[in-house]
Amino acid sequence: MSQPPADFRMGRKEFVALMAMMFATIAFSIDAMLPALPDIAAELSPAAPEQAGLILTAFVLGMGIGTFFTGPLADAYGRRAIIYVGAGLYIVAAGVAWVAQSLELVLIARLVQGLGASGPRVVCTAVIRDLYAGREMAKIMSFVLLVFTLVPAFAPLLGMVIISGFGWRGIFAAFMCFSLISIIWMGMRLPETLPVAKRRPLQSELMKAAVVDMFSHPRVRLSIFAQSMAMGMLFSLLMRVQPIYDEVYGRAESFPYWFGVIALVAGSASVLNAALVGRYGMRRMVTVALGAQVVLSAAMLVFGLSALSEPYGFIAFALWQTCLFFQTGLTLGNLNALAMGPMGHIAGMAASVVGAFATVMAAIIASPVGLLFEGSANSLIFAIMVMAIIGFALMWQMGREEAAPAPVKEPG
Repeated sequence: MSQPPADFRMGRKEFVALMAMMFATIAFSIDAMLPALPDIAAELSPAAPEQAGLILTAFVLGMGIGTFFTGPLADAYGRRAIIYVGAGLYIVAAGVAWVAQSLELVLIARLVQGLGASGPRVVCTAVIRDLYAGREMAKIMSFVLLVFTLVPAFAPLLGMVIISGFGWRGIFAAFMCFSLISIIWMGMRLPETLPVAKRRPLQSELMKAAVVDMFSHPRVRLSIFAQSMAMGMLFSLLMRVQPIYDEVYGRAESFPYWFGVIALVAGSASVLNAALVGRYGMRRMVTVALGAQVVLSAAMLVFGLSALSEPYGFIAFALWQTCLFFQTGLTLGNLNALAMGPMGHIAGMAASVVGAFATVMAAIIASPVGLLFEGSANSLIFAIMVMAIIGFALMWQMGREEAAPAPVKEPG
């Protein structure tokens, strides 16, 4: 199906706007929290302020776990039902976090909120696939992702505005309102896109077989582990970036503006990747990007660039942050495509497994890294350099596997 059915009420612009808003739930739920971390730490964890950063990875962990289930559930019970359930979990969890009086309860609520947010993350892609195919689907996805990439640039600034008017708890009220608007909009305008006749019952044995099939394939396995490293680098930076701006460089007030500008500049990585990936290939693009991150991080540590006097130390860190965000645009999409390439026969399940495993592993890696804050950026830079080295080694191994001749079977 390359066009939506005749009774489809939404125009293309409205449909793109709705899908982009649902996708944006993820970025808004992470990036809008960044300016709130100092206030949350001061109120709920004054003895260990670094633990406030776990609010980010708790959400990511929940989202990763939910990603494994939402795809198959949406195929079995329909798209709207899973989006409704996910939104309900998200809203209730945001309400619990809004009134929580302990950091532990906030972390539990954020984990559940991440589970709920996995619904829009996975199911909206399926909705687009239900209604469009081929080039039309590619166009819709490009428009949706274009809007989605702008959210991280403005979310911290919006979070700061909300905090200035309503305190850090107002962020969770904003999450509830954001999700309610999108779910009411969907309920009024978007019909169910998967007919009952096309639904597939849950089959646990097939799910287990798909996981075994994926991790027995060297290219898929290496791609998933490398994607975990790339995502781990990003989440580690997000956990520590606001405290570094505040405590190391004294730029807490201007943090949302710097973050927004850097996010916009780094967003051009997707354009560069689209221009170069056809010529150099996905594996080489990822390998070069991770290798460059190793060199840049090593230079920051060896030459002490992060410890330079102001403003040069901050400029060096901001450039390094920009390069890390830029690297994300050159790696995550390519690694996902590398993992999905051999899995066309189980594409839907493969997408859930890749997204779930990489996200959960990245959250597990980033959590202890985010707790290592010694008053400078050095521990973060060192941890990211180590992750980049591991990712580079995985891609180098993938190159060796691809270059090795296929084994010749003996006759008889």
